[in-house]
Amino acid sequence: MKDDINILILSCGTRNKIVRYFRKELAGKGMVLAADCSNLAPALYDADKHFIVPRMTDDEYLDTILSICRENNVKGVFSLIDPELILLAKHIQAFLDVGAIPIVSDCNAVEMCFDKYSMFKFLDQNGFRTIKSYIDKDEFYKDFEAGLIDFPVFVKPVKGSASININKVMSKDELEVLLNRHNDLMIQEYMDGIEYGADVYIDMISGEPVAIFTKKKIKMRAGETDKSVSMKDERLFELIISFVKRAGFKGVLDIDIFKVNNKYYISEVNPRFGGGYPHAYECCVNVPEMIIKNTEGNVNTEVIGRYDAGVYMMKYSEIKTVRRK
Repeated sequence: MKDDINILILSCGTRNKIVRYFRKELAGKGMVLAADCSNLAPALYDADKHFIVPRMTDDEYLDTILSICRENNVKGVFSLIDPELILLAKHIQAFLDVGAIPIVSDCNAVEMCFDKYSMFKFLDQNGFRTIKSYIDKDEFYKDFEAGLIDFPVFVKPVKGSASININKVMSKDELEVLLNRHNDLMIQEYMDGIEYGADVYIDMISGEPVAIFTKKKIKMRAGETDKSVSMKDERLFELIISFVKRAGFKGVLDIDIFKVNNKYYISEVNPRFGGGYPHAYECCVNVPEMIIKNTEGNVNTEVIGRYDAGVYMMKYSEIKTVRRK
């Protein structure tokens, strides 16, 4: 029907839970549409309707997605992978022109998230505690000689995700080998502390943070949280609110944070649903409902911290089988 609230999830991959959550919240209101370049992306088959599309690097990709939005009365669209977020952010007006709201921050904010050194500079220059980072090895060695930083350190790509090519380095010799082998690497302080994650939603209409869920990470795998426990700390909520407003983010965020000597340090930001978001949803932090409300033109009520602490999440494997014609 013309008034249906249809949501399109791009590059759905294996994120079946996200598709199911939106279907639950949209029941009777509209459909969940899912798209991926692979017909073996399992989340496709949990959607009400799915599309096999070109790779996002294909010249026809954007027009294909816009056509899906136009022909299926899509009201909201978002992606679950990092590279596609830039594409959405660069073409916000094109999606608005076909009636679909891209659930994404503006282009500058998204690009800053994917350039780890740019994020470091923003945090440092705006007075937020963060992890010491270097792209100039001479500056690193200067601070090392001054006793401001020590081994071990982490060496990682300035741009990248999913913990790809991240190495813990124990000595100058190891560091030199990596720096000579790869370009565009950064050196980052090793944080000997507790790692936390925050699932955040900033209202697309008001621009105000309306939901924050924080958890202590217990076990990680390939950059995603495998096991975690919900926690609450007003100091952390206040830090996150100040940060996201200063940076001008909108929509869904997944923020990595360290706690060292009882002080919080912001590490990285993924401007999308994180792999650990199901923990938040199962604790009643209902971001899909908030996205749907925004696509209906309604501002969300702030519910920061309205969940139980001490709830554990444990991921486990599932399978999906389909018979393809």
